[in-house]
Amino acid sequence: MKYWVGLASKEHVKAGVEGGFCQLCHGKAYPLKRMAVGDWVVFYSSKDKFKQKMPCQKFTAIGQVAGEEVYAFEMTKNFTAFRRDIQFKDANEVDIRPLISDLSFIPDKKHWGYPFQSGHFEINKQDFQRVATAMLTVV
Repeated sequence: MKYWVGLASKEHVKAGVEGGFCQLCHGKAYPLKRMAVGDWVVFYSSKDKFKQKMPCQKFTAIGQVAGEEVYAFEMTKNFTAFRRDIQFKDANEVDIRPLISDLSFIPDKKHWGYPFQSGHFEINKQDFQRVATAMLTVV
């Protein structure tokens, strides 16, 4: 079992949660193929909406890869994206700032946004558990 972070706007993550899927890196298939059924993924949203500058900077969803297949989905006549089914958990959004000092995948705490630039990356179990604990705690 592996643990992943996926980057998407809060608006796109919400659509995925409602539809039970994830779509990463502007609809590319490769990041979805890296994951296996049973892997966990936490979604980080740097912005509220795609192509807007309103910052979010929160972990916005968490779930487990449920679907075996990476499948194409026609978004528009000119754009087909790839998706993967995810079983999302009921979770709270969590601001990243209080967690930065405890996350090993962020080596430079001053430039903490750098790891997210790839759009999808693997993290260790301990980092995943820190984020999951914060998101799944009932407030």
